[in-house]
Amino acid sequence: MTRPTRQRDHDRQRVRDEDADETTTDAEGVDADELDPEDFDPAELTRTADGELIHEESGLIVEEEQIDPGPEWRAFNHSERQSKSRVGAPTTKTMHDKGLTTTIDWKDKDAYGRSLSSEKRSQMHRLRKWQERIRTKDAGERNLQFALSEIDRMASALGVPRSVREVASVIYRRALNEDLIRGRSIEGVSTAALYAACRKEGIPRSLEEISDVSRVDRKEIGRTYRYISQELGLEMRPVDPKKYVPRFSSELELSEEVQSKATEIIETTAEQGLLSGKSPTGYAAAAIYAASLLCNEKKTQREVADVAQVTEVTIRNRYQEQIEAMGIHA
Repeated sequence: MTRPTRQRDHDRQRVRDEDADETTTDAEGVDADELDPEDFDPAELTRTADGELIHEESGLIVEEEQIDPGPEWRAFNHSERQSKSRVGAPTTKTMHDKGLTTTIDWKDKDAYGRSLSSEKRSQMHRLRKWQERIRTKDAGERNLQFALSEIDRMASALGVPRSVREVASVIYRRALNEDLIRGRSIEGVSTAALYAACRKEGIPRSLEEISDVSRVDRKEIGRTYRYISQELGLEMRPVDPKKYVPRFSSELELSEEVQSKATEIIETTAEQGLLSGKSPTGYAAAAIYAASLLCNEKKTQREVADVAQVTEVTIRNRYQEQIEAMGIHA
């Protein structure tokens, strides 16, 4: 059956229109083969939930083969994760043997969770004791073990994150390799390494806070810190007083408004050169004291001095300098 002439003409016109639309689209778009991913602006790239990196404008998938380093099994709680895991803990610089040696569990149970007999318990006790002894084969390793345990103890007392402990352990190991420990106490060098790590990681703790948890005095910590910092080329930048503001304000139970005002005072006065040669803790404490007065949340100089571990005289002196620089009349 032959279609009417009018219908055939209509069909031909529709095909021509569709071809014209495709030609226009091809002319306006760009062939994916002609696009170079290196020419894309990083702001135009989007990472999807599946891990693919796509260019939204052109629809080109820049990265699609993502390697999943995780396990092939799934776990929904800690005990299930422990039972399915086939590897041990990751290596860490915070242990003298990096956590690679065998550890005999303190639980007197076998692989099936059954209690051991008295004879086996006695044998495991002897094995555990000798295992601890052979983990440190010489005096150098024993000293390193003691130093790293000191770093861990002080870091726990200061409440700093694990990243700081790792950095402190690396700094101490470098000092040990460079033979910088000779003639100095292990406690002094380990404390100085922890102080340097806190500054490196942007979680500053004052020398007074460090010395409170250490077994050496403040002067020795300062001397040892300057020595290892110079010898190892740590290139420490001056501590920013603004980093002390949140912690001090939290301990004083001050509001966000006071914190913002204290930060503003520090920024404004530092631009005028008042910070040069001043203690960052005292400078931050004075700014917090001034901000508390301006925001009607008054704290006494004694309260602020106790939190910042500085003297009231220091706060008064810095406070006077800061309000004069800000143009505020007390």
